[in-house]
Amino acid sequence: MMTAEKDRASAWFRNLRDQIVAAFEALEDSHDAGPFAEGNAGRFDVTRTSRQSDDGSDAGGGLMSVMRGGRVFEKVGVNVSTVYGTLGVPAQQAMAARGVPGIADDPRFWASGISLVAHMQNPHCPAVHMNTRMFWTPGAWWFGGGSDLNPCIEYDEDTAHFHATQKAHLDPHGTEHYPALKAWADEYFYIPHRKRARGVGGIFMDDRNSGDWEADFALTQDIGRAFLPAYLPLIEKRRTQPFTDADKDVQLVHRGLYAEYNLVYDRGTKFGLATGHDANAVLMSLPPFAKWV
Repeated sequence: MMTAEKDRASAWFRNLRDQIVAAFEALEDSHDAGPFAEGNAGRFDVTRTSRQSDDGSDAGGGLMSVMRGGRVFEKVGVNVSTVYGTLGVPAQQAMAARGVPGIADDPRFWASGISLVAHMQNPHCPAVHMNTRMFWTPGAWWFGGGSDLNPCIEYDEDTAHFHATQKAHLDPHGTEHYPALKAWADEYFYIPHRKRARGVGGIFMDDRNSGDWEADFALTQDIGRAFLPAYLPLIEKRRTQPFTDADKDVQLVHRGLYAEYNLVYDRGTKFGLATGHDANAVLMSLPPFAKWV
């Protein structure tokens, strides 16, 4: 059953959540100049989420932490969850199609992870997405996740910093990981109906099972550890820049891409809704305002 490994993974995702929530609230506290500095520092509203099996028994849950209307963050959600139970038929079919063995004979599952999406007040500050997760069935286990940057106004030096920080965290696990995970992110976060990427990429992996749980868990942890040093310096640099109404309009249109991707293609969104997780938690990634033209 891998009970000890499950507990370690779940605890790590919760610890990473706590670090990120503290860092984001510190950004709000320190924002004392530039646009929106006159407002109140934002704080996360924390809500416990829960699932029930069809028979009413406990099926896990987590914490949904959402900040709205801050000085730096217009809306940011940092969710953690640990859920378990029996996969429904559509989810079983999806898992079988991905090559998960034995899922039809024993459709039990366990999943834990952290998911983060940040939409910013200042359009010069890039939106960002990050998640890491572990999934278990009786026939298999794997890790997945990554982080990607979604600026509406692109700065080459910001993109370079984001990618270089991720590479520095991945290289100790093998220099082959960063180029492979970067290419995977470029493919995964592509919007076919728009014929474009939703952002400037990052890293992404799924179905990670090398046969060495400790090594794969260590890699997943460093994907998580890379997030704050990759992202915070960009916000600290851009949050005081003045912007125009035209800049804000560009941001709102770009957010439409984000909403389209998450509702049409994102695997995590589909899984969360299909397995009965709290819909507000699953859809917290959607921006507070967006625009289509």
